[in-house]
Amino acid sequence: MGEKRMTIHVPASSANLGPGFDSIGLAVDRYLTLEVYDASNWMFTTSSPQLEGIPTGKKNMVFQVARAMAATRKKALPPCHIHMTSDIPLARGLGSSAAAIIAAIELADRLVELELTKEEKLRFASILEGHPDNVGACLYGGLTIGMHTDSKTRIVEQSNPDVDLVLMIPSDELLTSEARQVLPETLKYRDAVQAGACGNVLVAALLTGNWPLVGEMMGDDRYHHPYRGSLIPGLFEALRDVKNYGVYGSALSGAGPTVLCLAPLGRGKETAAAIQADYAQYHVEAAHPAIAGVEVYDATEKSVASL
Repeated sequence: MGEKRMTIHVPASSANLGPGFDSIGLAVDRYLTLEVYDASNWMFTTSSPQLEGIPTGKKNMVFQVARAMAATRKKALPPCHIHMTSDIPLARGLGSSAAAIIAAIELADRLVELELTKEEKLRFASILEGHPDNVGACLYGGLTIGMHTDSKTRIVEQSNPDVDLVLMIPSDELLTSEARQVLPETLKYRDAVQAGACGNVLVAALLTGNWPLVGEMMGDDRYHHPYRGSLIPGLFEALRDVKNYGVYGSALSGAGPTVLCLAPLGRGKETAAAIQADYAQYHVEAAHPAIAGVEVYDATEKSVASL
C-alpha cells in the first residue's frame, strides 16, 4: 500500500422530517470513511459488511463523481487506493449515496487542488442528487434547510438541534427510485397550500426549538407519507404509536424505510430500548445529530479540517 494521503469522514443524514420534503436535512452520527493512499491504479477496498460487493475499480461511485468534479476544471485525478468503511445502512433512507457524493467531491478537491467553496460543492452535489437535503447535511453538519432549481442552490444552516434521535431500521431495503415512483405528479392547489403551510410551521418550530410543535408537523406531512405508506407495511401505525414512548414526533427518514424519531435530549437510549422491546420487526438504536459535516484529515498536515 502506498503512502497515505488523507482520511475523509462524512456523516449520514436524514431528509424531509415529514413536510420538509426535498429541503430539510439533518446530519446523523453514522459515518462513511475513506482512507486514501497513493497507488499505481485505482482500487477500492472495504472491511465493512455494509459495503460488501462495491465496485473495486473505476465503476465505483466515488471515482465516478470525483472524476466528474475534476473534469469541471479540466483536471485528471491521480490513481489512488481507497479503503472505505461505513456504519451507514444502505438503501434505508439515511443518505448513504449522499455521503458518497460529498466524500467524492472532497476527494477531487484535495487531490487536484480545486479550491472549491462550500457553495460550489453544494451546487455540484445537488445537481447530482436533484435536491440539497441529504448532501447539505453531509456537507455542513447539523440541521440544514435548502432549495435547488436549475439556476441556483441555496441553504441555511442551523446549530445542532437539542434532541436525541431514535432510528427504527427495518431489515428490508427500499430504493429511492422505487419510493419516488409512487409520488403523484401534481397536487391540487388547496392541498399544496396546506402542505406548504405545514412545512413552513415545521421550519419555524425547528428554528425556535419548539419540539412538541416540530413533532406535530412531522406527523402532518402531505407530500410523501400518504403515498409511500403503501410500500412499507405498518408505517402509519408505527408513526402513530411511537408517540406513546415519549418521542416528540416521527417521520420516514428520507425515502424510507427507516423511521426517524425525535426524542427529548438525554432520553434516546432508554426510548430506543423501550421501542425495541415492542417492535421486533425493526432494529432500533439511539443516535445523535452530527455537529460537524464532512471532515478531512490530511496526513501531511496532521490535523482535522472541518470544511
